[in-house]
Amino acid sequence: MNKTLRIDSHQHFWKYDSIKHAWIDDSMAVLKRDFLPQDLEPILEKHQIDGCVAVQADQSKEETGFLLELAGKHDFIKGIVGWVDLQAKDLEEQLSSYSENNWIKGFRHVLQDEPDDEFILKPEFINGLSKLSKFDFTYDILIFPKQLYSATKAVRLLPNQKFVLDHIAKPSIVKGELEEWKRGISELSKSENVYCKLSGMVTEAKWKNWEYDDFVPYMDFILESFGSKRLMFGSDWPVCTLSGEYEQVFQIVNQYIKNLTSSEQTGILGENAVDFYKL
Repeated sequence: MNKTLRIDSHQHFWKYDSIKHAWIDDSMAVLKRDFLPQDLEPILEKHQIDGCVAVQADQSKEETGFLLELAGKHDFIKGIVGWVDLQAKDLEEQLSSYSENNWIKGFRHVLQDEPDDEFILKPEFINGLSKLSKFDFTYDILIFPKQLYSATKAVRLLPNQKFVLDHIAKPSIVKGELEEWKRGISELSKSENVYCKLSGMVTEAKWKNWEYDDFVPYMDFILESFGSKRLMFGSDWPVCTLSGEYEQVFQIVNQYIKNLTSSEQTGILGENAVDFYKL
């Protein structure tokens, strides 16, 4: 019988560059340095996590190349989510080329930063998304609660595309905002082709000053909406370190799922990510 893999489904690597990583402002000074595989590997080993999925942190072809290079050198990087211009004229050729590489599992665009909350519904963008399934690529949805409505419309247009929602759509946990977020999650989760990452929560709470109970109402609703088979743990390391250490982030999810069945626990801590990303 194969060993059940434990996977961190969402983390980042970068060689810090003040222009490329302009999103790292002065309030995030701890992130203004390099974060590379040799920094993460001992942390994963300590928590008996077998591997990770490295997700883009910069919107460029170079970023995808950088992550591919790291994956080629480090076995514990089981897959990468890169960036590609989904509106490019030659998108299909690019996807065909990427599909020859085993490490690249899917793509992501930083939709949360787009001024247009309906950016995902642009005909050119939808057309790009519609080409991913032909090459068996996944798509990570990075949005705020106000964009849940447009994301729901998009995923319903593409029932054969595999999507995963990053960071539970980043509700403002610090303000205890639930209602608008719940309405959006309820609609999005009705589409069976959408998974969700239990990730990115500590940075939406009061940095370094949160309690486990702050996250429970959000995790309760996510579990109720998506069910355990469509959930996966992600650390969002190193971004999570703005508000909590890796161990604390892992423990939030671990503590929450301890009353679930053992198969549900192994699913959330790895097997669902293995299935979704085909690791």
